[in-house]
Amino acid sequence: MNQVQAALKYSKEHEWVEVLDNECVRVGITQFAQEQLGDIVFIELPEQGTAVKADESMGTVESVKAVSDIYSPVSGEIVEVNRELEDAPETINGDAYGAGWMVVIKLANPAELDELMTAEQYEAFSKEEE
Repeated sequence: MNQVQAALKYSKEHEWVEVLDNECVRVGITQFAQEQLGDIVFIELPEQGTAVKADESMGTVESVKAVSDIYSPVSGEIVEVNRELEDAPETINGDAYGAGWMVVIKLANPAELDELMTAEQYEAFSKEEE
């Protein structure tokens, strides 16, 4: 699977953002992040209706190696949560950019999307992190 997908935006905390429309985005962790974590065994996601702020923790992901925070790449309200991950967190390892999505956020400030990295910028950033 590709490390980076051109249609997505990326955060420095290794979350990806898929713009669904002018109001909402789908969020997950990147292929790079899940590879660094190893086998994911547990995930804690926020509840629907939770307000989140950019760069603040909105949950955790636990792997056989470590527990890591999941940071919201944008501010807004959680409008959908991928509850299937609670029973099958390993889905993130197998399909980080597809079935491994975590939440959908209704944007409080769409301009925050401009602060995220493009695929090319994230690819360069993640190479430096290795």
